[in-house]
Amino acid sequence: MSGHSKWSTIKRQKGAKDAARGALFTRTGNAIAIAARSGSDPDLNFALRLAIDKARTANMPMANIQRSIDRGSGKLGGAQIQEVMYEGYGPGGVAILVECATDNINRTYPEVRVSFSKHGGNIAEKGSVSYQFDRKGMIRVQETGDEVLLAALDAGADDVEEEDGESIIYTDLKALAKVRDSLKAAGLSITEAELTYVPNNTVPVTDKETAGKIMRLMDALEELDDVISTHVNFDIPPELLT
Repeated sequence: MSGHSKWSTIKRQKGAKDAARGALFTRTGNAIAIAARSGSDPDLNFALRLAIDKARTANMPMANIQRSIDRGSGKLGGAQIQEVMYEGYGPGGVAILVECATDNINRTYPEVRVSFSKHGGNIAEKGSVSYQFDRKGMIRVQETGDEVLLAALDAGADDVEEEDGESIIYTDLKALAKVRDSLKAAGLSITEAELTYVPNNTVPVTDKETAGKIMRLMDALEELDDVISTHVNFDIPPELLT
């Protein structure tokens, strides 16, 4: 599972540049709107609660959060936002899933396709990439060690990895809320919790040129306003990213 956690770490380390703050809020707002389609009460809709938590971490104003909830639940009218997944391959044959939220597929699909083609990748047929991933819950906590492992397993987690001084905990899709609440009750410092796609196997990238091409493609995809999240199966050593 290390391919997922490393990409997640890379994205977090990039941070939100001031110039991209508007785009960050757009993506976060779209994620909230998608989640709100299943109910506007975060106490009853765990996916919405996760999206709101992420928005707060990004310092998104409460007015923006509420507007996104209202948009997703249909209170504001206008074009209905929908969730779409694009699948593709990047340089070196690495697999990439691109989650989008859009009110206009005729805008979003060409943008994603062009990003792939300009950076040595290609869009693939639906289902030809996603089978290489499992849908999982992922929780990141600041603490490490046997106590975290035992607390996570007792709470019902599937797996625990340590990376960069943190613990990354994987859960069954339906167990994410229960495990997160149990870890929080145990006093662990949760920095992130989300539903994600975890690769069944990772593809090692061993040369700097290929690593650079992959990262330029990922940057291009992440910069698109309609992209909520990206998921990959590559494993790039840190020394190739410098």
